[in-house]
Amino acid sequence: MTRTVFCRKYQTELEAMDRAPFPGPKGQDLLDTVSKKAWQEWQDHQTRLINEKHLNLMDPTTRKYLQQEMEKFFSGEDFDQAEGYVPEAQ
Repeated sequence: MTRTVFCRKYQTELEAMDRAPFPGPKGQDLLDTVSKKAWQEWQDHQTRLINEKHLNLMDPTTRKYLQQEMEKFFSGEDFDQAEGYVPEAQ
């Protein structure tokens, strides 16, 4: 049986991630409150931000920026978008 969580992004019970995305308390919090669907959407969005904004992941300010955007993304706040991104037609 698949484990579920009450996803803080979608405010409903959805399939949970298989494992914590980070070590420590932050990873455990994400595992307990973010669905697999929401995490995958964040991963896709984060990749667009990195690519379109030419972010350097070795820069601590970039990592802090991505962490802040991730919190906004999961909390339903307005989050930064990749300016050059055009979604594919459905």
